[in-house]
Amino acid sequence: MGAYVALAGIALFTIGVFLDWLSTDIEDVAQVEGQSVTGYEADSLIPFVAYLGIGLAAALLYAMSRAHRRQHRGLTLTSMAVGIAATLLALSYLIDAPGISESGRDLSPEIGVWLGLLGGLLWAAGSGLFAKEIEGDDRDDATYGRGPVA
Repeated sequence: MGAYVALAGIALFTIGVFLDWLSTDIEDVAQVEGQSVTGYEADSLIPFVAYLGIGLAAALLYAMSRAHRRQHRGLTLTSMAVGIAATLLALSYLIDAPGISESGRDLSPEIGVWLGLLGGLLWAAGSGLFAKEIEGDDRDDATYGRGPVA
């Protein structure tokens, strides 16, 4: 279950990259064309995090099909860490857009930031749920009283 929640979060974050992240309230007719910026245009780090998520999603799916007990614990914890970073990245754009905000423009967050935040939260939470599932443990069940001792 946790892996699928993480995959949904990665998908939402990736979709959010291509939507508007920031907009300005400019009255000047000459600058009407540049009123909004997608996450892809705002900062190269935003699509990088999405592409990293796609790579982690592919690795999670591969681990689910091939790994011992359907999970690789280190991979799920790595995915959780990157999900937390994606959440913080989107949150930073809600609070004050890094870099672009220094130009003195009044910037407002748009739908892409909110979708990125939701995606990052789902990504981190799903990876955390997946990491805590017993499938990833390599301990001997007999040692911990969960099965017959051979």
